[in-house]
Amino acid sequence: MSSISPFKNHNFLIRTSMKLKYSYYTMVLLSFILVMTACKDDEYAVPTAKRELQNDCIKRSLGPNVVGLPIEFAYAMALPQDLGSIASAQVEASIPGASGTYLENRSYYTNGSGTDIPVQVADPSITEGNLTSVTLTRDTFAITLRYFYIIPPEARGQSVKFTFSAQDTNGKTVSYTMGPYKISNVDMVLDKVVKDNTDMYISIADMAVYTAAQAAANPEKIDLVYLYRALPTVTFNHALVAPTADAQYLPGVTLPAGVTKNTKIIKSLNLRDQQLARLQYGVFIDDVDFQKLDVSTAANFAINVKNEGGVWVETEDGQYRAFVYINSIFNTATNKSMVVSIKRLQMF
Repeated sequence: MSSISPFKNHNFLIRTSMKLKYSYYTMVLLSFILVMTACKDDEYAVPTAKRELQNDCIKRSLGPNVVGLPIEFAYAMALPQDLGSIASAQVEASIPGASGTYLENRSYYTNGSGTDIPVQVADPSITEGNLTSVTLTRDTFAITLRYFYIIPPEARGQSVKFTFSAQDTNGKTVSYTMGPYKISNVDMVLDKVVKDNTDMYISIADMAVYTAAQAAANPEKIDLVYLYRALPTVTFNHALVAPTADAQYLPGVTLPAGVTKNTKIIKSLNLRDQQLARLQYGVFIDDVDFQKLDVSTAANFAINVKNEGGVWVETEDGQYRAFVYINSIFNTATNKSMVVSIKRLQMF
């Protein structure tokens, strides 16, 4: 009488189980391949161009929209070449721009070296009120024109929007609206020179630099004193100090009568605002930064200030907050000075 070995049964079960698993994984793999095949993108086809005049626009400038600075746009227009050419273009601003607002009368292309090469396509633009326009003098069916809107003082704290439009030689028109864009309440001045022992008094209210004689005539306006000292006991060098700071921070300085402000000062080493520095840092100080500034632990002096550094300032009466950026520092034997640029917000 024969018997079936339990080991043979066990081997049979193992082989059967392996076949089932193999079949299962094969089915899963095939299903995955089918799904991937079904999800394969359709072959790309170049879109068919519309048979009409078209336009588009981008804002090129970055950062807060500060009075006196430009807002820059690039306005593109095109139509099929066999349908004619572009006759004119214009931009209407909701608030008239300041002097210097213009629509470029040249289009640009980039050469092999990456340089923008201008091609004149129109006479210089004409601005009348809030409308800036150009009439094309060159036969063209596709151009991009740059528009520079200089922010006027009247726009401070408001919003401004722009309507770009173009017309072709068939009388067809298109338009494109940009904005609205909020205009900052921040004021800004650039490249003020402060010099040790001469032009050393800074007014945040006026955003100006004064001599001792001028400071004596306007003592209530002086918020900061600039000085340079090479001391053996401490690294002092270039400094911005409140008039009422301890005498050790104003060595050798005799203040004009009435210059007595106790200004709050916070030293900053690495805050490089792009609009003040005019370098490509991509950092901007705006209204909110001044509004959220904590001056509860501020000192009234900043010694050994550095090139591309600066100081935060709050005036004694709290009416103004400012950031004084240091563009450059000079340490020659006959010239101890700094070039500074300032952003300021009136708090009330």
